[in-house]
Order: sequence, then C-alpha cells, then structure tokens
Amino acid sequence: MRPRRDAAPTAPGAHARATLGKARTENFPVAPSFLPRAWRDGLMAVYGYARLVDDIGDGDLAPGGHDAVLLGLDPAAADDRLAMLDAFEADLRRVFGGSDGPPRHPLLLALQPVVRAHGLTPEPFLGLIEANRQDQHVTRYETYGDLLAYCELSANPVGRLVLSLTGTSTPERIRRSDAVCTALQIVEHVQDVAEDLGRGRIYLPAEDMRRFHVSEAELKAHHAGASVRSLVAIEAERARDLLNEGTPLVGSVHGRLRLLLAGFVGGGRAALRAVTAAGFDVLPGPPKPTRSGLLREVATVLRTAPRKG
Repeated sequence: MRPRRDAAPTAPGAHARATLGKARTENFPVAPSFLPRAWRDGLMAVYGYARLVDDIGDGDLAPGGHDAVLLGLDPAAADDRLAMLDAFEADLRRVFGGSDGPPRHPLLLALQPVVRAHGLTPEPFLGLIEANRQDQHVTRYETYGDLLAYCELSANPVGRLVLSLTGTSTPERIRRSDAVCTALQIVEHVQDVAEDLGRGRIYLPAEDMRRFHVSEAELKAHHAGASVRSLVAIEAERARDLLNEGTPLVGSVHGRLRLLLAGFVGGGRAALRAVTAAGFDVLPGPPKPTRSGLLREVATVLRTAPRKG
C-alpha cells in the first residue's frame, strides 16, 4: 500500500539520513571507511546533494511533502518537479552566500562547510540540477552524442567534485574522470531500461534502436529478445570502452584516493559483468554484481591501471 501524501513528516535529521542511506545501493562505494574522515564527510555531503536532486527529478521523494516544506514550499508542491528543482536551486544559492540566510534543507546545510573548506564552485552542482530539469521535458535521445551531452550534466560533475574535494584536479585527470563518470551513467541506463521506461524515459539512443530494429514495445516485454540483447550489448561495450579510457586516472593518484577511484572503475566493470552474465537481458530488472565480483574487479583495476607520477 502506498503511503499517504499527508503522512506525518519525519524529523530533518532522520530524513537526511534516509537519503544518505541510499549510498549502500550504488554500484560503487561512495565514502568507504578507509578514507580520511574529512574526505568521507565531504563525499557524503556531495552524495546527499546529488541523491536528493535525482530523487526530486525522478519523483522519488519521501511521502508527506517534507522536502517541499524544507525548501519553503507547500507540501503539495512535492509533486511539481520543476517547482521543486527551482526551489532547490534557490537553496543551493544560499550555500554559496545568498542574501536571504543559510540553506534551509539539512542536506544543503551540511554541504555548506564542505563548499567553503574546499573552495568548490556552483557549476558542478548547477549541472546536476539542469540534468534533472532536462529529464522533465526530454524523454528520448536521438543519437549517442546527444546522450553524451546529457551525461556531461548528469554524471561528469560528480567526478570533478571528487577531484576537487581531494585536491587532485588537473585537466588530464578531469578528462579521464569524465570518461569514467559517463561510463557509469551509461551502465546505469543499461541496467535500468525497464525502470526508466516506467518513468516514461528511454536512454537507449533512438538511432541505435532503429539499427537493431528494436521498438519501444519490445522494451516493455518481461524478457529481452535477440534484438534487444544485441542493442544492450552494444551500449554496454561503449561503457566498457569509456571505463578503459578513464582507468589511467587510477594510476595517476596515490594512496587511499587510488583505492577509492579503483572502486568506482571496478564497480562499473562489475556491473557490466553482471549484465553480460545475464545474457544482456535487463528487462526483468537490473542485473547487480555480487560483493565478491566487485572486489575482484577492484583488485584487477589496482593491479593493471598504469601508474603515472
């Protein structure tokens, strides 16, 4: 039974913890315990921001309209995604010194000291908001290039923030990071074909669907036919190529950061291995890697990533 929209709101602290708790469901470790405390706090603050903006864009907010209230809106506005994104952006401006006081949402309030400590700029955060705005009016992508442009907003800002938080940002690392982040986004699209279609969205490029003679109706089946599997295999191969392009990023850093970045790349590779093991049939639900499979891939990345510097 779906919870009522007028259910009693949770306390802000518990509400924020519920959003942050979603980190456990990601393909890659968000802020593992081996990192320094300052890095973990920064990464979780950025994750909380990214997770919340995605939940707004996807309509996955907790019932009760509590997030709307925190952002200064009526609880009923929680269903108006564009209004919520506008209010969220206004609260982001407060993080960077808006004139109308501190941020109102606890996740953005937690982000403020991280922004100040690391000199973060608004642009990556605004990119994530714009990606979710785009999701409200763009539900199909004609070409692979169009999808890459979307990933520039929806995924790449996260990697750039990780580099900024750890003080390791350089033009070459940003280029490699963008490749990894775009790959991880495409992996997620490949895994979530059925879920995305349920939201009215298809991230598989239309030109590729025509190439493999895949109709939208075929994506609604319980299991993928041969043409859908071939299409998914091609998109998975593109993601694998991008991961390979980005893997030298791991070898360009040292210590605990190297292990963290190997976790990101290994997580993507493990997810692709799970998709392959499922015979590229992603329609029953997203194939997920096992923990042992993830650890094996991370170990492989650490062993084979070319070292620089």
